[in-house]
Amino acid sequence: MQNLPSGLPGYPLGSVDRVLRLLVLLQRRGSLRVQDVAAEFGLAPSTAHRLLSMLRMHEFAVQDSSRTYRPGPAMTTIAASPSRDAQLITAAHLHLDDLARATGETVHLMVLEGTGARFIDGVEGTHALRVASRIGLTLPAHVTSGGKVLLAELTGEQLAELYPRRLALTPDATGPELNALTRELTAVRRRGYARNVEESEQGVNAIGAAVRDRTGRAVAGVVVAAPSLRLARRAMASLAVPVQAAAAAISASLAAYSADGPLPGVKLS
Repeated sequence: MQNLPSGLPGYPLGSVDRVLRLLVLLQRRGSLRVQDVAAEFGLAPSTAHRLLSMLRMHEFAVQDSSRTYRPGPAMTTIAASPSRDAQLITAAHLHLDDLARATGETVHLMVLEGTGARFIDGVEGTHALRVASRIGLTLPAHVTSGGKVLLAELTGEQLAELYPRRLALTPDATGPELNALTRELTAVRRRGYARNVEESEQGVNAIGAAVRDRTGRAVAGVVVAAPSLRLARRAMASLAVPVQAAAAAISASLAAYSADGPLPGVKLS
């Protein structure tokens, strides 16, 4: 009889194990294709497709127009940090909705976790051609406007701790060159907002501003994202006022929801 690792049940749970491993992989990578799952688990593409379809049916995954699977609302509910995320979402959502209506573009609320920026809430824009919701997705912070406004709050020592010697962030991407990132973050602090010019996704530009708790610490970023065809780089500054106003309104609302103490600020791990 095969010896099982300590703690494993002594009866077949292969399918359950595979689904749980797939959930972890989707959460870690942020996006998966059928061929990715087939290669990772040594499965036939048809089997990988059935597994992903099951996650989609139960809203643990959503599929975008490129047939890529991303974390869905059920994944977000499980993965969220309840105390922090719930307060932020409660304080922010009506303001996110107002900002989306005012600009016609998709807006998101993001938090910093290590070297990643996680989308915890959002409202899609009203244009036919718009940026899709990314709720539940985590992207490298240094390529997102919401991540950058939060990185701009860190000291040089904290940045060096986050990005030691071009830390590998994903199998195909390394961390930023620290001097270049430091210069950009200096510009972010001077402007009061951050830009993402097709850095996280080709054809998408975004602008973000920091949400602060009642102590003044940045705890989230509010972001407007739009197709670059409609929001060219030279026009991005036109969104600075409404984005900063929304961030300030969320900050004011947040103070009313955090009477028991400040929210956790930037998380380094």
